[in-house]
Amino acid sequence: MAILADLKDPRVADVTVTYVEVSPDMRHAKIHVSVMGDEAKQNLCLHGLQNSSGYLQKKIAKRVDTRYTPRLHFELDMAIKKSIEISQILSDVLPDPMSLSDEPSADVLPSEGSDENLNVSGATAPEETTDSGRDGESTA
Repeated sequence: MAILADLKDPRVADVTVTYVEVSPDMRHAKIHVSVMGDEAKQNLCLHGLQNSSGYLQKKIAKRVDTRYTPRLHFELDMAIKKSIEISQILSDVLPDPMSLSDEPSADVLPSEGSDENLNVSGATAPEETTDSGRDGESTA
């Protein structure tokens, strides 16, 4: 069971741990969290996590057998929020892919009376040569 699920603090909700950095001497852990909501909710949740860090350290000490239990430091991870913003900007700028797939493309479909040897760019395809002989002998 997840340790964050044991918290009874109402400020800590909609939290996802994105990654954890532990110092080489195992005395400090920087926990990056993502919180769904506006900036006020994120800051409130971060304060709730920092206030409950002692309780969380005790839960970690029971699960992990090490000489030192790392001190927990929480930081907001804004990568998910930034990726959603970038996705929204791209969807506003780029055309809808569904509207493009409804229209047939003139470059791909051959027009009536066209030569079958034309490729997509309109150039003629090279003639095929067959080498069916052995040891470099060609039988054309």
